[in-house]
Amino acid sequence: MNPSLGRRPRVILVDDDPGLLRLLTLRLKSEGYDVAASESAAQAQTAIPRFQPDVVVTDLRMADVDGIGLLRELQRRYPALPVILMTAHGTIPDAVEATKSGAFAFLTKPVDKDQLLEQLQKALKVSGFAQAHEDWRDGIITRSPIMEDRLSKALQAASTDAPVLLSGQPGTGKEPLARAIHKASARREQPFLGLACTSIAGEDLAALLTESTGTLYLDEIADLDLQAQSSLAKLLESRSSGAGPRLVAASARDLSGAIAKGFFRENLYYRLGVVQIDLPPLAQRREDIPLLAAHFLAELARTDERHVFAPEAVELLMSAEWPGNGPQLFNLVRQAAALAVGPVISAEIVQQALGGSGAARVPTFDEAREEFTRIYLSQLLQITRGNVTQAARLARRNRTDFYKLLAKHDLSPESFKL
Repeated sequence: MNPSLGRRPRVILVDDDPGLLRLLTLRLKSEGYDVAASESAAQAQTAIPRFQPDVVVTDLRMADVDGIGLLRELQRRYPALPVILMTAHGTIPDAVEATKSGAFAFLTKPVDKDQLLEQLQKALKVSGFAQAHEDWRDGIITRSPIMEDRLSKALQAASTDAPVLLSGQPGTGKEPLARAIHKASARREQPFLGLACTSIAGEDLAALLTESTGTLYLDEIADLDLQAQSSLAKLLESRSSGAGPRLVAASARDLSGAIAKGFFRENLYYRLGVVQIDLPPLAQRREDIPLLAAHFLAELARTDERHVFAPEAVELLMSAEWPGNGPQLFNLVRQAAALAVGPVISAEIVQQALGGSGAARVPTFDEAREEFTRIYLSQLLQITRGNVTQAARLARRNRTDFYKLLAKHDLSPESFKL
């Protein structure tokens, strides 16, 4: 265990044998792990968004859903989360099926303590935990399962030198995530350099790729002119692995659409997007709104004046549309704090700050279902790297119906291929 990490690694244990569950929990806690014990797959799935484990260790044979069923569900929802399977039935077919299903490791009962600890350490390295410093994600305020999934992927990417492509609406936190990746990487002691692609020439970019050693963040990569895009693609093709800075590029625009229209080079897209992370808009992570609002209030507070939102005001904030995402929420919090005559910011003040534009609106059931479907399809394509046959099989739909769903939600499998 490395005490410098600032928090202990988190493990969810899943087994329908209460005695074994208690024994393994005590063993792991004595080794410095935070442990959440679950007696069923359903209990484990409920605990994951709250506990945010680094590794899941689950029994293979359970009464409700077996370990492979849980593994497949976790792969769908949390593809970067390592899963270790245990079983008293250590047969070759079980081991083969577990391996084919993507299990990180396979242990037989009675579980040897040293073997379990060894596999946990290996799993933590894969998840990125072993490379993380305690402050790597300090600039990101969230308790959203969607964001935690993106952070898990970012932490895993940080342990490599692979280029990362961040997408998402303006104000969704692409630069803070790029900085977090840098802080969690082996280059954290080197400079982080952020550049706006509207103001960088091809020759300057070439010099930076030769001279820099840290992380180079290219904001709004779609704003590079075609000549600079071509130069960058050639430079990336010719440079040796690990040479020059780590590249993190970001775009609020649909790059696959820009490629189709001839505004962005396809070869550059694939070289930059070895790892692709799409950041959700604030409207898809509403559970973060109270946290962010409180954080912004604390940032704005003077030493002699502190504000809090009334519960009714928080409800208004959570039901509002946020097309401007985090910056829009920050501006509203600043305006509401300025309008407040006392320490409590009322719902009336929030409504006044929101204005009469009908900003507060809860999505209809049909809108929420359509948005869920789009996110679900995107996750399937991300997991299968754009393989429609595999994605349709995971969704248990035939390929024809699956293609129709993709067309309906304007999703292109090509944009998910590495």
